[in-house]
Amino acid sequence: MAARLDCRHKAVNQKILVKIRKFWSGFCLRRTPSAHVKTAEFSRRNLLCSCSHKTFYIGSAGIFNDMSEREKTLTINEIYHSIQGESTWAGWPCVFVRLTFCDLRCNYCDTEYAFYEGNKRSLGEILDTVAAYRCPLVEITGGEPLLQKNVLPLMSMLCDSGYTVLLETSGAHDISKVDPRVHRIMDLKTPGSGEVDKNLWSNIDHLNARDEVKFVMGSREDYEWSRDKVQRYDLPSRCRAVLFSPIFGRIDPRQIVEWILADKLNVRFQLQMHKFIWSPTQRGV
Repeated sequence: MAARLDCRHKAVNQKILVKIRKFWSGFCLRRTPSAHVKTAEFSRRNLLCSCSHKTFYIGSAGIFNDMSEREKTLTINEIYHSIQGESTWAGWPCVFVRLTFCDLRCNYCDTEYAFYEGNKRSLGEILDTVAAYRCPLVEITGGEPLLQKNVLPLMSMLCDSGYTVLLETSGAHDISKVDPRVHRIMDLKTPGSGEVDKNLWSNIDHLNARDEVKFVMGSREDYEWSRDKVQRYDLPSRCRAVLFSPIFGRIDPRQIVEWILADKLNVRFQLQMHKFIWSPTQRGV
């Protein structure tokens, strides 16, 4: 059952609302087990506050400006808690929200099951599921997350709730509409992927110091192509990190490392950590 506080006839101090939002976000992410129980009990009755003709929803995942935002839906393949296996965030505990659908068919894809498998879930349900893990780092991945427009309000709602939000995207879709608080990890597809023609080069102009650019390579040709793009667009000066990653099982990682060292490239080499901890084909990790 929801409770509603009617404050229409009172002036609302926006600064107070911001302070409440920050307090609630910090409380949700840092609560002790005993406090978690209290929050769970509170979330069963949730709170709707109508202030100055606007509705604010208070639940276990945070404070939101409009209940209707929580009712929007996304097709979700899976939500799980694991270790971040890639990027500069590698090694940190992370909640992964994997969306269904992808319009690319990279020949090394390891998540083909996300092309079509999934179920519709409301943004509110997704937020509550994420909150239950009590983990401050969340990655939105796919599939290709930007194919579903409601991923944009989801990411904003997660940011509003105090999470650090990562977005893993193919680089084939416009990243400019993504909430600026989100850390965007964008692929640039190499020739060996079979999808090099799908790169949306205008995305480079939208990169900032929060973002990372990833090149996945399986040959010397892929490496040289990637090296050319790093230098042509001066990518290290545009973003947080440039990542060079081998296609698992297709190329000896040491070869890429030796090429990077020989060319003195300002890039970060990475392996997919999760594929060494678990089976390379295991899902939900």
